[in-house]
Order: sequence, then structure tokens, then C-alpha cells
Amino acid sequence: MPKDNIERAIKKGTGGDQGAAAFEEVTYEGYGPGGAAVLVEIMTDNKNRTVAEIRHIFSKHGGNLGENGCVSWIFAKKGSIVIDKKAVDEDTLMELALEAGAEDVKSEDTEYEVLTDPASFEVVKKALDEKGIKHLEARISMIPSNTVKLEASKAESMLKMMEKLEDNDDVQNVYSNFDIDEDVMEKLS
Repeated sequence: MPKDNIERAIKKGTGGDQGAAAFEEVTYEGYGPGGAAVLVEIMTDNKNRTVAEIRHIFSKHGGNLGENGCVSWIFAKKGSIVIDKKAVDEDTLMELALEAGAEDVKSEDTEYEVLTDPASFEVVKKALDEKGIKHLEARISMIPSNTVKLEASKAESMLKMMEKLEDNDDVQNVYSNFDIDEDVMEKLS
């Protein structure tokens, strides 16, 4: 093997090569089992390899990769702060969050979700922290405007597909609009 090839390989492996692969951010969109919308954020150095892997995961689990824009309209970038219901009463949280600039406070079974505009996220989070209200999760996320309820067989396929997507090294985030009943989730777990 020529000396130049060996040196080039060493430089590329150590990151010293100026022509080293550049990472790109890519978003893939598609539909999962039961017609649930799926948005996959990728960071890759090889788009051809990654799109083949993502397409394979979709098709293996009853979904299909779509064109850009086919599902992104369903999602909006929002700040999401999840708080345990035991930490604060709903009226106090609602008043504090809305005064700090939150858009909405949703009540789930055991937790509240405070939704914000991405620009207001840190301000609202800081206001809650200053009042000693601990959050379970706080992040900027893609929130779906509607959901698709999945039956047991489709739910199982969807959960497997989501797991495979999240296990892929190039995948940064996966968002979907599926909804699975609690009794179905209990049977699957």
C-alpha cells in the first residue's frame, strides 16, 4: 500500500484530515403503523447510509418513509415542562406559569404539562424554579397538534419501530403523534 494512502487514513482516523466527513442535520418524515405521523431528527456523516437504515426500520415495522413536509405540518416546536401533581396545586401552577409567559397548562393523570413558546421556555422554567416547583422533565420538543389512537397490534409495531429508531446511532430525536390506551400499554409491557 502506498505511503500516502496510509498517512491519509491515519489523518482521517485521528480527525487531522481537512477533508474529513462533515456532519449534517437531516429530518426524515413518514408514517408508522396505523397512520401515525413520525418525525425523525438525524445527525449523520453519510446521508445515503442513514436514509437506507431509516427506510428499512420504517418498512420492517409496517410504516413508510415519506417526502419532506408530509407530516411536519402536524408538529409545532414548543417548550414542555412536566411537573408532578403532588408538587403544586393546579390553580397556583396555572397562575404562575401564565404570568411568566406560558401558553397553556395541561392536566394529565399524575402530572401537569406546561407548554411554552421556545423563546419563553427559559423564563417560564426559571419562574417555576424560583418558586421551588421541581420539574420531572423540561425540554424543547415537537408537539403534535392531533393524535392517532392505535389498536393493540398496531401499537406493538409502533413501539418496536420507535425503539429501533431511537437505537440508531445517527438519530437525535424521534417524535410521533400516536396515542395508546393505558390498558393496551399494560398488556404490551
